Amino acid sequence: MKRKIAVLTGAGVSAESGISTFRDSGGLWENYNVNDVASIEGWYRNPGLVLDFYNHRRKELASAMPNAAHMDIAALEKDYEVTVITQNVDNLHERAGSTRIIHLHGELTKVRPEDCCNERDGFSEASVFDIGYGEIHLGDLAPDGAQLRPHIVWFGEAVPKIEAAIDAVEAADILLIVGTSLQVYPAAGLYRYARRNTPIYIIDPKDVPVQDSRITHIRDVATKGVDTFRKFLDSDRE
Repeated sequence: MKRKIAVLTGAGVSAESGISTFRDSGGLWENYNVNDVASIEGWYRNPGLVLDFYNHRRKELASAMPNAAHMDIAALEKDYEVTVITQNVDNLHERAGSTRIIHLHGELTKVRPEDCCNERDGFSEASVFDIGYGEIHLGDLAPDGAQLRPHIVWFGEAVPKIEAAIDAVEAADILLIVGTSLQVYPAAGLYRYARRNTPIYIIDPKDVPVQDSRITHIRDVATKGVDTFRKFLDSDRE
């Protein structure tokens, strides 16, 4: 039976693919107010601005390619049972070949009716439409006549897949955390669900805001750090 690895990823894993981050200098938050484009209140206040913001992000994603970190994470599936839990809304893990992915914050290439229920209350995947890298605008309607909105979990909304993420971390023999500042909850608290004897590897070139005796901090960017992590695994198997 293959050992299980849960991989929690954040913006840092896609930054080397040219995907803009939100929190770093030069990131998206410097050009937009988070409450205007990434909150349910912002959607109610100015849906046109929100739609335009995500249209631009899809255009950016269309020209991005998975980097070595995405590819190395996918390659882990050869020897391990891997579940990727990502805070990212891009599709770079899928395009790299990962097959088991939990998108905590939604998916950029998908839209749904704005009046649609959420997954926690019986969300129907049949209500979600994959538009690839296309655009949606005010007046673009779902079959039920409702305005289409991005299939994104905004601030002020529940994170419907958090329970599935917790289950994956609890079941993991190894937890790998890549490219996340561990400041956005509830994802930031997921590592606490790892079993007491589960080793935790965090890849980040900066200091991490958590202290735990199980943590090994690989102080590097995602592409180099995941390569180092794979070498750790290989040495343990020898």
